[in-house]
Order: sequence, then C-alpha cells, then structure tokens
Amino acid sequence: MLTNEFKGIALSRLGFGTMRLPVVNGNAAEIDEKQVDEMVDYAISHGINYFDTAYPYHGGMSEKVIGRSLSRYPREHYYLATKYPGHQISSSYDPASVFEEQLKKCGVEYFDFYLLHNVYENSIQVYTDERWGIVDYFVEQKRLGRIKHLGFSCHGRTETLREFLDYCGDKIEFCQIQLNYLDWTLQAAKEKYELLTERGLGVWVMEPVRGGRLAKLSYAENSRLRELRPDETSVAWAFRFLQGLPNVKMILSGMSDMAQMVENVETFQQEKPLTAGEQATLLEIAEGMKNSIPCTACRYCCDGCPQGLDIPMLIAIYNEIRFSPAINVAMRLEALPEGKRPSACIGCGKCAKICPQNINIPDAMRDLAREVAKLPSWTEICRQREEAAAKARNQ
Repeated sequence: MLTNEFKGIALSRLGFGTMRLPVVNGNAAEIDEKQVDEMVDYAISHGINYFDTAYPYHGGMSEKVIGRSLSRYPREHYYLATKYPGHQISSSYDPASVFEEQLKKCGVEYFDFYLLHNVYENSIQVYTDERWGIVDYFVEQKRLGRIKHLGFSCHGRTETLREFLDYCGDKIEFCQIQLNYLDWTLQAAKEKYELLTERGLGVWVMEPVRGGRLAKLSYAENSRLRELRPDETSVAWAFRFLQGLPNVKMILSGMSDMAQMVENVETFQQEKPLTAGEQATLLEIAEGMKNSIPCTACRYCCDGCPQGLDIPMLIAIYNEIRFSPAINVAMRLEALPEGKRPSACIGCGKCAKICPQNINIPDAMRDLAREVAKLPSWTEICRQREEAAAKARNQ
C-alpha cells in the first residue's frame, strides 16, 4: 500500500470512506455488518489504516458499525476520523454533547482525525458564531488529546474556503475537498487545492470518482484511455490523476462491496504517474462531459442587473446541475437570500445584451430556478437526519 507522511505518521494513500457501506434490502440504516467486517479485514490486511465516518452517515449508524468492526483490532492499528455536523440546519448546536455521543458510538477514547463537516456559504456562519463556540471547543479537545488532528471538509466556493481559513488561522491542519479530474475545473478544485497548499494544509480528497460517474465513461472515452493504458480501468485513471498531486495526503473512497475494495487496493499498491499528455487527455475528456454554458466570469452582466444577482456564480451552479443534480448544489442556493436566487431574475435582458459570449442569461436563470425546484430541500433533509440520529441513539 502506498503511503504518505503527515505530521510524523504514515497514512495509507487510500482511505475507507463509510458513507456508502453495503446495506440489507436497500435500507440505508440497516448496514450489512458481516460484509463490513470482511471489507475492514481486507483493508487492514492490505495496508489501509484510515477509516472515515460522520455523524449523519447511514442514518447515524455508520459510526456505530465501523466502530464495532474496528474494535476487533488493537487501537494503534488504525486511524479513525469522524465529523461534527455543524452544516446541518438546526435551532441550536451543542458540540460537547455530539462529541461525547460520537466517542461512545465508535467505542473509542479519542479520534485520530476530526473534521468540522462541510463548511459552505451557510454553515460558515454556524462555525464562526461565538454562541456555539464550535472551533474553540474542538481545539480544546485536541489539547486534551481526545482529538489528534483537527480539520474540516468544504463544499463551498473558493471565497468561502479562504474566509474560513482566515478565521481559523493555525488551528486547522487539513482540509477535505471534492477533487477529481472533472471538478478540477467544474468546481474550481484546482484553485482550492492551490490555496490549501499555499496555506500549508494537507489536502484530503472526497468524491475521487464523482459518485461513480467517472467509473462509467462512454465507449469513446474509455477507448481513448485504453489506447494509452490498456490494463488500467477508468477508476484507476481517476486515482492516478490524484496520485500526481503532491499535497494530496489522503484519497477517500466510499466502497460499497468487496469487488470495489479489491480493485482500489490493487491500484494503490504501485505508483504509475500520468504523463503530461495523459493528464491532458483526462482533462479533455472532462471538458467533453460538462455540457456547460460558456460563461467566462467577466462579470459585465452584473453591473446593470437591477436585482444585483451574482450571475457568473449562478451560471457556475447551473453548469454543475446540468452535469449532475446534487444536494450540495441545492444547499449553496438555499444559503442565498431570496432576492439573490435565480428565481429573483425579472427577465429584463440587460445582462444578455452585453454578454460577450451571447448567453441568453434570463433563460438560463429560469431554467436554473426550475431545476432547483426539483431538488430535495436541505432543510427537510436536516429534519429527517435529526430524527434518524435520535433513533440511532436508542439502538
């Protein structure tokens, strides 16, 4: 197993993410623990030493199941990470209560890695609110040795990431972002990676194959890759891209069955760096996937907008939805005031008249508003997660 050095410890480059564990009869809260044990055994025997969970995964049951499975091994044989759910919409936040509950659920006395879950345009207000004292609380737990390394995950824009880094200063050691060869440009992951590297933080990767999308390339896309590397799968290509980024310390894969585990472990047993030409081919394939509106973010459209909309930002969100509708996109739009959402566009057309790319911006705003309306409400998801967490506490 390939490893990376981080703060004096050797981390397996591949980590076992436990958001998509095997389940029974399609019930997300009923995890197949026998399969999980088999996968954990295979992971540890093949050098994986990093296991990632979070408070809301699998209706609150992921922490319990992975904790039970890992308890079969000496504590020093693995590194366990979980997250504080400050990204969820709630009337109040109690980091101490949640942290104590997590230690109990996982059956441990400390967490090797602990993250503030999903700092984005709405939750940053929670994490920086002095009423809750979230960052200070976890810094204190680190001082007490109950957390070994403190970090956060982020689905927000680069500006939000920078703002939180400025707020935290040197209290944070690493950051987990959505990073793959598609989101390198689609979600400005390149900018985020470079910002974190500049600030001296280790980069943790989530969604390395974009929820499985990069494992399901078209025949033409796969053919281009097979011509270059006949023996590499599309999944391996996605991992090889990430292995070429020197500040990527951890690549998490949410593996759902043993076949995925075996394939991924094999990829991480040897280093096969991409050439500059191979990397260029991957990025060309990514461009072909996007179906994007060709906005260059020149911001000419913003000057005369009577609603004061951040049109380039909204178009960037629309491009994500055009590729793959996701709750993380809805979360970011729900964080905007009503008057700054795409539905606030009055269709005056002033923006379209001065757009150098001749984009029909009012149509794009109407289409975006319509697509957003189809997505589930983040507020409702948070309510359901609170119910699931309460149920999990009693199991």
